[in-house]
Amino acid sequence: MITITKQLELPDTYPLERIGSLEDLLFFDIETTGFSGDTSSLYLIGCTYHQNGCWNLIQWFADTAASEEALLHAFFGFLKRFRILVHFNGDGFDIPYLLKRCRHFGLPYDFSAVKSVDIYKKIKPYRKLLELDSLKQKAIEQFLGISRTDQYSGGQLIEVYRDYLVTHEAFLYDLLILHNEDDLKGMPVILPILNYPDFLEHPFSLKHWQILEKPDIFGEIHHQLELTCESDYHLPVPFEHTVLPVSCEAADCCLTLTVDLFDGTLKHFYPNYKDYYYLIYEDTAVHKSVGEYVDRSARTKATAKTCYTRQCGCFAPQFEPLWEPVMKENPRDKLTYVPVDQLPLDDCGCFATYLRQLLSHLGAHV
Repeated sequence: MITITKQLELPDTYPLERIGSLEDLLFFDIETTGFSGDTSSLYLIGCTYHQNGCWNLIQWFADTAASEEALLHAFFGFLKRFRILVHFNGDGFDIPYLLKRCRHFGLPYDFSAVKSVDIYKKIKPYRKLLELDSLKQKAIEQFLGISRTDQYSGGQLIEVYRDYLVTHEAFLYDLLILHNEDDLKGMPVILPILNYPDFLEHPFSLKHWQILEKPDIFGEIHHQLELTCESDYHLPVPFEHTVLPVSCEAADCCLTLTVDLFDGTLKHFYPNYKDYYYLIYEDTAVHKSVGEYVDRSARTKATAKTCYTRQCGCFAPQFEPLWEPVMKENPRDKLTYVPVDQLPLDDCGCFATYLRQLLSHLGAHV
């Protein structure tokens, strides 16, 4: 086994105190000869950590096939110094892989003493909202406007490692070590993506709301509810996304949501329709205690489809029933509405609930 240590200069791209104390953080990445911990082997573990006022790199490299067990001993011994492990998709690959290799060698190590922070998992709930093509590291770099070219993929380096085990040529060794180092250096570059869960998962304050008038192509006026919200967190890159009837734009610390309103007549359906009469000429339902005084020819027993009262106006959608009266077009509709002038947006709790509902509709699993 070969151990490599050096100091690094890493960019300050994200306030790491949001994750934990700087001295508690260990960033790591592994290199393997395949995807399965049962049928392939580990040949390199790299870590970066902050100590004595600077960033440091440590790597353990299996210079022989027999060195793999020594890598595991060295890494897990080093891990005891830290409380938080930071990685990219380590929960999905690196950590299960290492545990399988430990079981293969009969080693007692695990990750129970550290908190795992997976950048991949943190951003996954917001893939649709951010319109990310994928959750690969390169896709995140593209979203953030970062240009970084990898000369080799992890798959290509498997053959490089196999050749190294045979020849032990220095240039092959350098390729393997530098690839892992570049991956570790690339992690701080994508850390700004964590600003998006920070932004979306913490409370917003409603700075302003208004009803907008928007003409369609025929000149007919439609109404929209615009909510202007503010966060304590700032975004490095703006984003926008639409899932009708809701659209959003976010930039810096501001989130603006625009909601298409329903203009017209909706119905409030009563669940206990057997207690109601439907008034044929008035197109409405009334309780039997009142309807019994109506002429028999002008009333009929209400059904689930006719047990309603109507209301004309401007309505805001609610994707789960939050406030009464719940208005619908048809009794089985999942999308319900509330009169927009009855939206309790001045109530902080009600606003927060409605905002989370809108963000969930847009694809953010908050």
